Amino acid sequence: MRFNYLTSISVAALLAAGAAQAEPLKVGVLATLEGTYTVLGEDGVRGLKTALAEWKDTAGGREIELVIGSTDASPDSAVRAARKLVEQDGVEIVIGPLSGSEGIAIRDYSKTQPGVTFLNGISGAQETTYVTPSDNFFRFNTDGAQWSTGLGDYVFNEKGYETVATVGEDYSFIYTQVFGFALEYCAAGGEITERFWVPLGTKDFGSIIAALPDDVDAIYLGLGGGDAVNFLNQYQQAGGEANLIGGSIMVDGTVLSSKGSAKDALIGVPSSGPQADTWDDEKWQTYVKSYQDTFPPDQRFPSPSLLATGYYNATTAAMSCLEQVEGDLSDGQAAFRSCLTDLTLEAPNGTIKLDQNRQAIGSNFVTEVVELDDGTLANKLVKKVDDVNQTLGIEPEKFASIGLPSRDVPVCKKSY
Repeated sequence: MRFNYLTSISVAALLAAGAAQAEPLKVGVLATLEGTYTVLGEDGVRGLKTALAEWKDTAGGREIELVIGSTDASPDSAVRAARKLVEQDGVEIVIGPLSGSEGIAIRDYSKTQPGVTFLNGISGAQETTYVTPSDNFFRFNTDGAQWSTGLGDYVFNEKGYETVATVGEDYSFIYTQVFGFALEYCAAGGEITERFWVPLGTKDFGSIIAALPDDVDAIYLGLGGGDAVNFLNQYQQAGGEANLIGGSIMVDGTVLSSKGSAKDALIGVPSSGPQADTWDDEKWQTYVKSYQDTFPPDQRFPSPSLLATGYYNATTAAMSCLEQVEGDLSDGQAAFRSCLTDLTLEAPNGTIKLDQNRQAIGSNFVTEVVELDDGTLANKLVKKVDDVNQTLGIEPEKFASIGLPSRDVPVCKKSY
Protein backbone atom coordinates (compact mmCIF):
# COMPACT_ATOMS: atom_id res chain seq x y z
CA MET A 1 0.00 0.00 0.00
CA ARG A 2 2.84 2.32 0.88
CA PHE A 3 4.50 1.44 -2.47
CA ASN A 4 1.36 2.38 -4.36
CA TYR A 5 1.11 5.64 -2.46
CA LEU A 6 4.72 6.58 -3.31
CA THR A 7 4.17 5.57 -6.92
CA SER A 8 1.11 7.81 -7.08
CA ILE A 9 3.08 10.69 -5.61
CA SER A 10 5.89 10.12 -8.13
CA VAL A 11 3.47 10.09 -11.06
CA ALA A 12 1.77 13.20 -9.77
CA ALA A 13 5.15 14.91 -9.38
CA LEU A 14 6.13 13.99 -12.91
CA LEU A 15 2.84 15.26 -14.26
CA ALA A 16 3.25 18.48 -12.32
CA ALA A 17 6.78 18.91 -13.64
CA GLY A 18 5.54 18.30 -17.18
CA ALA A 19 2.78 20.84 -16.73
CA ALA A 20 5.29 23.38 -15.42
CA GLN A 21 7.63 22.71 -18.34
CA ALA A 22 4.75 23.28 -20.78
CA GLU A 23 3.79 26.65 -19.34
CA PRO A 24 3.97 29.51 -21.85
CA LEU A 25 7.24 31.41 -21.85
CA LYS A 26 7.01 35.19 -21.59
CA VAL A 27 9.43 36.94 -23.94
CA GLY A 28 9.80 40.70 -23.82
CA VAL A 29 10.54 42.79 -26.93
CA LEU A 30 12.12 46.26 -26.99
CA ALA A 31 11.61 48.23 -30.22
CA THR A 32 11.56 51.88 -31.27
CA LEU A 33 7.84 52.31 -31.88
CA GLU A 34 7.94 56.06 -31.18
CA GLY A 35 9.96 58.95 -32.63
CA THR A 36 12.18 59.27 -35.69
CA TYR A 37 13.03 55.56 -35.78
CA THR A 38 9.43 54.29 -35.59
CA VAL A 39 9.47 52.66 -39.03
CA LEU A 40 12.72 50.91 -38.13
CA GLY A 41 11.22 49.49 -34.96
CA GLU A 42 8.11 48.31 -36.78
CA ASP A 43 10.21 46.31 -39.22
CA GLY A 44 12.32 44.95 -36.39
CA VAL A 45 9.15 43.52 -34.86
CA ARG A 46 8.18 42.07 -38.25
CA GLY A 47 11.51 40.27 -38.39
CA LEU A 48 10.96 38.81 -34.93
CA LYS A 49 7.45 37.68 -35.83
CA THR A 50 8.75 36.11 -39.05
CA ALA A 51 11.09 33.93 -36.98
CA LEU A 52 8.31 33.02 -34.54
CA ALA A 53 6.02 32.07 -37.42
CA GLU A 54 8.67 29.67 -38.74
CA TRP A 55 8.76 28.04 -35.28
CA LYS A 56 4.96 28.12 -35.01
CA ASP A 57 5.38 30.27 -31.88
CA THR A 58 6.69 27.28 -29.89
CA ALA A 59 10.15 26.04 -28.85
CA GLY A 60 11.19 23.35 -26.40
CA GLY A 61 7.54 22.45 -25.88
CA ARG A 62 6.68 25.95 -24.67
CA GLU A 63 4.42 28.45 -26.38
CA ILE A 64 5.94 31.91 -26.70
CA GLU A 65 3.92 34.76 -25.22
CA LEU A 66 5.18 38.14 -26.47
CA VAL A 67 5.10 41.34 -24.43
CA ILE A 68 6.21 44.37 -26.45
CA GLY A 69 7.80 47.45 -24.90
CA SER A 70 7.89 50.67 -26.92
CA THR A 71 10.95 52.98 -26.91
CA ASP A 72 11.93 56.19 -28.71
CA ALA A 73 15.68 55.51 -29.27
CA SER A 74 16.67 57.21 -26.01
CA PRO A 75 18.47 55.27 -23.25
CA ASP A 76 15.91 56.36 -20.62
CA SER A 77 12.97 55.08 -22.67
CA ALA A 78 14.71 51.74 -23.21
CA VAL A 79 15.40 51.24 -19.50
CA ARG A 80 11.84 52.25 -18.54
CA ALA A 81 10.41 49.75 -21.02
CA ALA A 82 12.81 47.02 -19.91
CA ARG A 83 11.98 47.56 -16.23
CA LYS A 84 8.29 47.14 -16.98
CA LEU A 85 8.89 43.97 -19.01
CA VAL A 86 11.11 42.36 -16.38
CA GLU A 87 9.86 43.71 -13.07
CA GLN A 88 6.13 43.96 -13.78
CA ASP A 89 5.34 41.65 -16.69
CA GLY A 90 7.72 38.92 -15.51
CA VAL A 91 9.42 38.09 -18.81
CA GLU A 92 12.32 35.63 -18.67
CA ILE A 93 13.98 36.63 -21.96
CA VAL A 94 14.26 40.10 -23.54
CA ILE A 95 14.95 40.65 -27.25
CA GLY A 96 16.07 44.19 -28.09
CA PRO A 97 16.80 47.06 -28.22
CA LEU A 98 17.17 48.66 -31.64
CA SER A 99 19.19 51.87 -31.26
CA GLY A 100 22.83 52.31 -30.27
CA SER A 101 22.67 54.25 -27.01
CA GLU A 102 19.69 52.13 -25.96
CA GLY A 103 21.92 49.07 -26.26
CA ILE A 104 24.54 50.49 -23.89
CA ALA A 105 21.82 51.31 -21.35
CA ILE A 106 20.24 47.84 -21.60
CA ARG A 107 23.63 46.19 -21.21
CA ASP A 108 24.00 48.05 -17.90
CA TYR A 109 20.43 47.23 -16.85
CA SER A 110 20.97 43.54 -17.66
CA LYS A 111 23.66 43.40 -14.98
CA THR A 112 20.99 44.17 -12.35
CA GLN A 113 18.79 41.30 -13.59
CA PRO A 114 21.00 38.18 -13.59
CA GLY A 115 17.98 35.87 -13.83
CA VAL A 116 16.93 37.24 -17.23
CA THR A 117 18.70 36.67 -20.55
CA PHE A 118 18.95 39.63 -22.95
CA LEU A 119 19.49 39.17 -26.68
CA ASN A 120 20.24 42.40 -28.54
CA GLY A 121 17.76 43.31 -31.27
CA ILE A 122 19.97 45.23 -33.70
CA SER A 123 21.54 48.12 -31.73
CA GLY A 124 25.07 48.65 -33.05
CA ALA A 125 27.16 50.87 -30.76
CA GLN A 126 30.62 49.41 -30.29
CA GLU A 127 30.75 49.97 -26.51
CA THR A 128 27.73 47.75 -25.84
CA THR A 129 29.84 44.59 -25.88
CA TYR A 130 33.39 45.96 -26.23
CA VAL A 131 33.40 47.85 -22.92
CA THR A 132 32.42 46.12 -19.63
CA PRO A 133 30.32 43.40 -21.33
CA SER A 134 27.45 41.78 -19.43
CA ASP A 135 27.39 38.02 -18.81
CA ASN A 136 23.68 37.80 -19.65
CA PHE A 137 23.67 40.08 -22.72
CA PHE A 138 24.22 38.44 -26.15
CA ARG A 139 24.56 40.23 -29.49
CA PHE A 140 24.04 38.14 -32.63
CA ASN A 141 24.53 41.16 -34.90
CA THR A 142 27.80 42.79 -35.85
CA ASP A 143 28.23 46.39 -34.70
CA GLY A 144 28.23 49.64 -36.69
CA ALA A 145 31.99 49.65 -37.26
CA GLN A 146 31.87 46.07 -38.52
CA TRP A 147 29.06 47.19 -40.86
CA SER A 148 31.50 49.65 -42.46
CA THR A 149 34.01 46.96 -43.46
CA GLY A 150 34.88 47.15 -47.15
CA LEU A 151 33.23 50.52 -47.80
CA GLY A 152 36.18 52.85 -47.21
CA ASP A 153 38.45 50.85 -49.48
CA TYR A 154 35.72 50.62 -52.15
CA VAL A 155 34.88 54.32 -52.36
CA PHE A 156 38.55 55.35 -52.38
CA ASN A 157 39.96 52.76 -54.77
CA GLU A 158 36.96 52.00 -56.99
CA LYS A 159 34.87 55.20 -56.91
CA GLY A 160 37.86 57.56 -56.71
CA TYR A 161 36.55 59.59 -53.77
CA GLU A 162 39.75 61.05 -52.28
CA THR A 163 38.11 63.64 -49.99
CA VAL A 164 34.91 63.26 -47.97
CA ALA A 165 32.84 65.27 -45.47
CA THR A 166 30.53 63.41 -43.08
CA VAL A 167 27.08 64.22 -41.70
CA GLY A 168 25.82 62.07 -38.85
CA GLU A 169 23.35 61.84 -36.01
CA ASP A 170 25.06 62.83 -32.77
CA TYR A 171 24.98 59.57 -30.80
CA SER A 172 26.84 56.34 -30.20
CA PHE A 173 25.74 54.21 -33.16
CA ILE A 174 26.70 56.77 -35.80
CA TYR A 175 29.97 57.46 -33.99
CA THR A 176 30.61 53.72 -34.39
CA GLN A 177 29.65 53.76 -38.09
CA VAL A 178 31.92 56.72 -38.91
CA PHE A 179 34.68 55.12 -36.80
CA GLY A 180 34.69 51.98 -38.94
CA PHE A 181 34.43 53.91 -42.20
CA ALA A 182 37.17 56.37 -41.25
CA LEU A 183 39.67 53.69 -40.19
CA GLU A 184 39.50 51.93 -43.54
CA TYR A 185 39.01 54.99 -45.76
CA CYS A 186 41.88 56.95 -44.23
CA ALA A 187 44.16 53.89 -44.26
CA ALA A 188 43.48 53.64 -48.00
CA GLY A 189 44.63 57.26 -48.44
CA GLY A 190 41.38 59.18 -48.15
CA GLU A 191 40.89 62.45 -46.25
CA ILE A 192 37.88 63.42 -44.12
CA THR A 193 37.86 67.21 -44.27
CA GLU A 194 34.93 67.99 -41.95
CA ARG A 195 32.51 66.12 -39.66
CA PHE A 196 29.03 67.53 -39.03
CA TRP A 197 26.81 66.24 -36.19
CA VAL A 198 23.07 66.78 -35.81
CA PRO A 199 20.66 65.84 -32.99
CA LEU A 200 18.60 62.69 -33.44
CA GLY A 201 15.17 63.79 -34.68
CA THR A 202 16.37 66.86 -36.61
CA LYS A 203 13.65 68.38 -38.79
CA ASP A 204 15.47 71.32 -40.39
CA PHE A 205 18.79 70.59 -42.09
CA GLY A 206 19.06 73.99 -43.76
CA SER A 207 22.09 75.24 -41.84
CA ILE A 208 23.96 71.94 -42.28
CA ILE A 209 23.25 71.82 -46.02
CA ALA A 210 24.43 75.42 -46.40
CA ALA A 211 27.66 74.61 -44.56
CA LEU A 212 28.55 71.51 -46.59
CA PRO A 213 31.83 72.02 -48.48
CA ASP A 214 31.69 71.98 -52.27
CA ASP A 215 35.31 70.98 -52.73
CA VAL A 216 35.00 67.33 -51.59
CA ASP A 217 34.48 64.30 -53.77
CA ALA A 218 31.56 62.94 -51.74
CA ILE A 219 29.47 63.34 -48.59
CA TYR A 220 29.02 60.43 -46.18
CA LEU A 221 25.54 60.41 -44.63
CA GLY A 222 25.09 58.72 -41.27
CA LEU A 223 21.34 59.32 -40.93
CA GLY A 224 18.34 57.03 -40.63
CA GLY A 225 14.55 56.94 -40.46
CA GLY A 226 12.80 60.31 -40.52
CA ASP A 227 16.13 62.16 -40.35
CA ALA A 228 17.32 60.52 -43.57
CA VAL A 229 14.10 61.34 -45.43
CA ASN A 230 14.09 64.95 -44.16
CA PHE A 231 17.70 65.49 -45.22
CA LEU A 232 17.16 64.04 -48.69
CA ASN A 233 14.06 66.15 -49.32
CA GLN A 234 15.78 69.34 -48.20
CA TYR A 235 19.03 68.54 -49.99
CA GLN A 236 17.22 68.02 -53.28
CA GLN A 237 15.23 71.24 -52.79
CA ALA A 238 18.50 73.09 -52.23
CA GLY A 239 19.85 71.74 -55.53
CA GLY A 240 22.45 69.46 -53.94
CA GLU A 241 24.34 67.37 -56.48
CA ALA A 242 27.30 65.93 -54.57
CA ASN A 243 28.22 62.28 -54.68
CA LEU A 244 26.76 60.54 -51.65
CA ILE A 245 28.00 57.64 -49.53
CA GLY A 246 25.39 55.97 -47.33
CA GLY A 247 25.74 54.77 -43.79
CA SER A 248 23.97 51.44 -43.28
CA ILE A 249 20.61 52.85 -42.16
CA MET A 250 20.73 55.71 -44.70
CA VAL A 251 20.10 53.21 -47.49
CA ASP A 252 18.14 50.61 -45.54
CA GLY A 253 14.72 49.46 -46.74
CA THR A 254 13.05 51.77 -44.23
CA VAL A 255 14.40 54.74 -46.27
CA LEU A 256 14.36 53.15 -49.74
CA SER A 257 10.66 52.33 -49.28
CA SER A 258 9.66 55.81 -48.09
CA LYS A 259 7.14 57.82 -50.08
CA GLY A 260 8.17 60.69 -52.36
CA SER A 261 10.99 61.24 -54.84
CA ALA A 262 13.74 62.22 -52.41
CA LYS A 263 14.89 58.63 -52.05
CA ASP A 264 15.69 58.58 -55.78
CA ALA A 265 18.77 60.67 -54.95
CA LEU A 266 20.17 57.48 -53.48
CA ILE A 267 20.25 55.52 -56.77
CA GLY A 268 23.87 54.54 -57.37
CA VAL A 269 24.94 55.37 -53.80
CA PRO A 270 27.53 52.98 -52.32
CA SER A 271 27.09 51.71 -48.79
CA SER A 272 27.74 48.67 -46.64
CA GLY A 273 26.05 46.70 -43.91
CA PRO A 274 25.03 43.26 -42.67
CA GLN A 275 22.99 42.30 -45.74
CA ALA A 276 22.46 42.87 -49.47
CA ASP A 277 18.91 42.86 -50.84
CA THR A 278 19.82 41.25 -54.18
CA TRP A 279 22.08 38.49 -52.82
CA ASP A 280 21.25 35.25 -54.63
CA ASP A 281 22.18 32.96 -51.72
CA GLU A 282 19.53 30.28 -51.14
CA LYS A 283 19.22 30.92 -47.39
CA TRP A 284 18.79 34.64 -48.00
CA GLN A 285 16.13 34.11 -50.66
CA THR A 286 14.24 31.65 -48.43
CA TYR A 287 14.24 34.19 -45.59
CA VAL A 288 13.01 37.00 -47.85
CA LYS A 289 10.12 34.82 -49.00
CA SER A 290 9.29 33.87 -45.39
CA TYR A 291 9.15 37.57 -44.46
CA GLN A 292 6.97 38.32 -47.48
CA ASP A 293 4.64 35.41 -46.74
CA THR A 294 4.23 36.40 -43.08
CA PHE A 295 2.81 39.87 -43.83
CA PRO A 296 0.51 41.23 -46.57
CA PRO A 297 2.31 43.50 -49.09
CA ASP A 298 0.69 46.64 -47.68
CA GLN A 299 1.97 45.83 -44.17
CA ARG A 300 5.67 45.31 -44.94
CA PHE A 301 8.55 46.43 -47.14
CA PRO A 302 9.29 44.67 -50.45
CA SER A 303 12.27 43.04 -48.75
CA PRO A 304 13.22 42.83 -45.06
CA SER A 305 15.31 45.70 -43.73
CA LEU A 306 18.48 45.09 -41.75
CA LEU A 307 16.41 45.89 -38.63
CA ALA A 308 14.10 42.97 -39.43
CA THR A 309 17.09 40.71 -40.05
CA GLY A 310 18.72 41.59 -36.74
CA TYR A 311 15.59 40.80 -34.73
CA TYR A 312 14.98 37.68 -36.84
CA ASN A 313 18.46 36.35 -36.08
CA ALA A 314 18.25 37.10 -32.35
CA THR A 315 14.87 35.37 -32.17
CA THR A 316 16.10 32.39 -34.18
CA ALA A 317 19.07 32.02 -31.82
CA ALA A 318 16.77 32.13 -28.79
CA MET A 319 14.32 29.62 -30.25
CA SER A 320 17.12 27.25 -31.33
CA CYS A 321 18.58 27.16 -27.83
CA LEU A 322 15.16 26.88 -26.16
CA GLU A 323 14.58 23.84 -28.33
CA GLN A 324 17.96 22.38 -27.39
CA VAL A 325 17.36 22.77 -23.63
CA GLU A 326 13.74 21.59 -24.01
CA GLY A 327 12.39 24.86 -22.66
CA ASP A 328 14.19 24.45 -19.33
CA LEU A 329 15.38 27.80 -17.95
CA SER A 330 16.19 26.55 -14.47
CA ASP A 331 19.51 27.04 -12.68
CA GLY A 332 19.74 30.69 -13.69
CA GLN A 333 19.20 29.77 -17.34
CA ALA A 334 22.69 28.23 -17.32
CA ALA A 335 22.10 25.63 -20.06
CA PHE A 336 20.27 28.12 -22.26
CA ARG A 337 23.11 30.65 -21.99
CA SER A 338 25.73 27.98 -22.59
CA CYS A 339 23.91 27.09 -25.81
CA LEU A 340 23.82 30.74 -26.93
CA THR A 341 27.52 31.16 -26.15
CA ASP A 342 28.55 28.18 -28.28
CA LEU A 343 25.92 28.55 -31.01
CA THR A 344 26.99 28.79 -34.64
CA LEU A 345 23.99 30.47 -36.26
CA GLU A 346 23.55 29.71 -39.95
CA ALA A 347 21.71 32.97 -40.50
CA PRO A 348 20.22 34.16 -43.80
CA ASN A 349 22.94 36.83 -44.01
CA GLY A 350 25.83 34.45 -43.33
CA THR A 351 27.34 32.38 -40.55
CA ILE A 352 27.38 34.08 -37.14
CA LYS A 353 29.30 33.03 -34.05
CA LEU A 354 30.07 34.89 -30.83
CA ASP A 355 33.41 36.01 -29.40
CA GLN A 356 34.44 36.01 -25.74
CA ASN A 357 32.29 39.09 -25.09
CA ARG A 358 29.21 37.44 -26.63
CA GLN A 359 29.57 39.73 -29.66
CA ALA A 360 28.88 38.58 -33.22
CA ILE A 361 31.57 37.75 -35.73
CA GLY A 362 29.95 37.67 -39.15
CA SER A 363 29.80 38.74 -42.79
CA ASN A 364 29.55 42.25 -44.19
CA PHE A 365 28.25 43.39 -47.57
CA VAL A 366 29.35 46.33 -49.76
CA THR A 367 26.41 47.45 -51.89
CA GLU A 368 25.10 50.09 -54.30
CA VAL A 369 21.50 51.28 -54.52
CA VAL A 370 19.74 50.24 -57.73
CA GLU A 371 16.24 50.61 -59.14
CA LEU A 372 14.57 47.25 -59.79
CA ASP A 373 12.27 46.45 -62.71
CA ASP A 374 9.19 47.08 -60.56
CA GLY A 375 10.39 50.60 -59.69
CA THR A 376 11.42 49.82 -56.11
CA LEU A 377 14.93 50.48 -54.82
CA ALA A 378 17.27 47.87 -53.38
CA ASN A 379 20.88 47.39 -52.32
CA LYS A 380 22.79 45.42 -54.96
CA LEU A 381 25.69 43.29 -53.79
CA VAL A 382 29.15 44.54 -54.79
CA LYS A 383 31.26 42.32 -52.54
CA LYS A 384 31.00 40.24 -49.36
CA VAL A 385 33.57 40.15 -46.56
CA ASP A 386 33.43 37.17 -44.18
CA ASP A 387 34.48 36.67 -40.55
CA VAL A 388 34.57 40.34 -39.58
CA ASN A 389 35.42 40.62 -35.88
CA GLN A 390 34.90 43.55 -33.53
CA THR A 391 38.49 44.80 -33.81
CA LEU A 392 38.14 44.80 -37.61
CA GLY A 393 41.10 42.47 -38.04
CA ILE A 394 43.39 44.83 -36.13
CA GLU A 395 45.48 43.45 -33.27
CA PRO A 396 43.50 43.98 -30.03
CA GLU A 397 46.15 46.15 -28.31
CA LYS A 398 46.55 48.39 -31.34
CA PHE A 399 42.78 48.63 -31.75
CA ALA A 400 42.34 49.62 -28.09
CA SER A 401 44.93 52.39 -28.53
CA ILE A 402 42.75 54.11 -31.15
CA GLY A 403 40.14 55.00 -28.52
CA LEU A 404 36.37 54.61 -28.39
CA PRO A 405 34.17 56.01 -31.19
CA SER A 406 33.24 59.66 -30.68
CA ARG A 407 32.79 62.87 -32.64
CA ASP A 408 36.54 63.12 -33.20
CA VAL A 409 37.74 59.51 -32.88
CA PRO A 410 39.33 58.11 -34.89
CA VAL A 411 41.74 60.72 -36.20
CA CYS A 412 41.98 60.34 -39.96
CA LYS A 413 45.43 58.92 -40.73
CA LYS A 414 46.94 56.14 -42.81
CA SER A 415 48.05 53.90 -39.94
CA TYR A 416 48.02 53.47 -36.17
